[in-house]
Amino acid sequence: ISMAGKGLFVHVLYNVAETVIGFLIGVVLGFIISVGLWFSPFFNRVFAPFLVVLNSLPKIALGPVIIVWAGAGAGAIITMAVAISLIVTIIQLTEGFNYTDENLLLTVKSMGAGKWQSFCKIVLPYNVPVFFQSLKVNIGLSLVGVIAGEFLVSKAGLGYLIVYAGQVFRMDLVMMSVVLLGAIAFAMYAAVSRLEKWVTKQINHN
Repeated sequence: ISMAGKGLFVHVLYNVAETVIGFLIGVVLGFIISVGLWFSPFFNRVFAPFLVVLNSLPKIALGPVIIVWAGAGAGAIITMAVAISLIVTIIQLTEGFNYTDENLLLTVKSMGAGKWQSFCKIVLPYNVPVFFQSLKVNIGLSLVGVIAGEFLVSKAGLGYLIVYAGQVFRMDLVMMSVVLLGAIAFAMYAAVSRLEKWVTKQINHN
């Protein structure tokens, strides 16, 4: 309550904005790359081991490199969020695309459908649950990336508040920030779930 009139809304807004931007960039890039890997089985086989290695790397260790590359500001924080969520998006979507029912693909191919038509009519609708499961995972990962970035370089945000409060031994501020982060994560997860229900309803209706 005491923080409510002292810029708390600004800190929350920074977190939400950076998380949403990083989340959207990661999802769009991940989707595009996953589609490209599905269209090219050769590149899929080549890059699959590298994706596993990149996913296992601790992204926080790349923080100093990201700061030098993207600058000490919001750009570095958003880049950290993208770095954490992007690889997971690619792995999940690519795996989903590759495990699409082969019988359905053979059926539309026998009717003269090309690769792009097969993707739009079969692969994409078939993997709607996989796509939204990826979104649910990545909204949390993006928030983790934002907090990690704010730990390294930030002058606003709940991650900044946690670092500051830890330095001055204000555990009340630390716990307040943690609770607010939980509320933000829950709200974003709920928004993705509602979007999933709406999209699923539209697909079933059509």
